[in-house]
Amino acid sequence: MADLLGSILSSMEKPPTVGDKESRRKAREQAARLKKMQEDEKRKKADFRKKMEKEVSDFIQDSTQPKRKYAPMGKMERSILHDVAEVAGLASFSFGEDEECRYVMLFKKESAPTDDELEAYRKGEEWNPQVAEQRRRLKEQAVLEEAASCQTNTLEASPSSNYRDKYSHLIGTSAAKDAAHTLEANSAYGCVPVANKRDKRSIEEAMNQIRAKKKQKLEDPTGATGPNAGSSHS
Repeated sequence: MADLLGSILSSMEKPPTVGDKESRRKAREQAARLKKMQEDEKRKKADFRKKMEKEVSDFIQDSTQPKRKYAPMGKMERSILHDVAEVAGLASFSFGEDEECRYVMLFKKESAPTDDELEAYRKGEEWNPQVAEQRRRLKEQAVLEEAASCQTNTLEASPSSNYRDKYSHLIGTSAAKDAAHTLEANSAYGCVPVANKRDKRSIEEAMNQIRAKKKQKLEDPTGATGPNAGSSHS
């Protein structure tokens, strides 16, 4: 019985010590501070949004301002400003490479930026409409000059005469395929048709002539084949 009672008492939660009370107090204080920080952050966001809503409203009513550039701000502030601009029907863009240097620009719908203007802001350049117009004209002129150059090269590459007319005395006036079958010998250019080179003798005639030549060589060892072959001068 004593052992059972001892085990029950030992399993019961012990009263908190002084150290436990201090830890719980610090945890409660930390939770309170965190809650206060969250409430302060929420209040700051609400105040900043009200401020941006008023500035955006003033910007829309000012007909002399087609666009507005804000000072660099944090990611949270930029997000709120973009949201306010979208609700107001404005175009908004963030520019700047480094996070601490990023800023927001607002544009009215009737003054929406061009691609060239946005590219200039992304590069950190100031937008100058006059300079941009000069660049545009130079680009158009370069494109026209390149097109004219390509057309000139094409015309120069085209033959000025028909090769068939120029070489008709060689290939004839008929089509190339037909001319290949009707080509005639032209002694001026040493062209001899294959048909003229063929041996028209029969096999028997050719063999008889070969035998006659062999017999003549045997009868005349000196190789003389003329009419006076074999006779000597007195």
